[in-house]
Amino acid sequence: MAGEELMPTSHLILRVLAIVWIDLSLAGDNALVIAMAVRSLPTRQRRIGSALGAAAAVALRVGLTFVAAQILNVQYLKLSGGLFVLWIAVKVLVDASDPPDAEIKPRQLLQAVWYIVFADITMSTDNVLAVAGASGGNFELMLFGLALSIPFVIFSANLLAELMNRYPILIYAGAGILGQVAGEMILTDRFTVGLLHPSDMTRHIVEGVLVVVVMAAGKLLSRKRPA
Repeated sequence: MAGEELMPTSHLILRVLAIVWIDLSLAGDNALVIAMAVRSLPTRQRRIGSALGAAAAVALRVGLTFVAAQILNVQYLKLSGGLFVLWIAVKVLVDASDPPDAEIKPRQLLQAVWYIVFADITMSTDNVLAVAGASGGNFELMLFGLALSIPFVIFSANLLAELMNRYPILIYAGAGILGQVAGEMILTDRFTVGLLHPSDMTRHIVEGVLVVVVMAAGKLLSRKRPA
């Protein structure tokens, strides 16, 4: 009897630990997107935007978890998400010359939240599958894993945004990383795979090229931007 009670408990603990580890290891990309999207907002609005964006994205993930196996096969999803992440990376570099606490219009906060939600949903299919797999189909564990990702992502995003404002060179590093993330998303979309059949070497080369292109384009466009 004791052994029968111990086994479910031990399995539960192992699943919880696996979910925590997944959230910690997979939160980085999402936190970086949020940090880039809210960097130019004043401190208070930055925190509000991070919290709203992460909470809305995770709420949508709850529904997506139940169709996780199909999500990865939706043609053009990763492709469109990757192009959007590229756009965010370049836009942030163009805006990097603006003071981080410049006057912000109310709609810019909502715009940042929209960026966060769309980018997070298109980037999180792997995260959703990982949490769904670690939960073993248990709905309560799925909710736990998805809810746990909120504080991880918000804390990381706000820390990254503060560091970017203090050390502007990190904005370029972040944009470069998003270029790599976007390249991976684009080349693993079902449409791209079916059309080009890219090898691992091709993916690495394209990701590296996009890192350079994003940083160069952002720098060039920021110089041409009217004062």
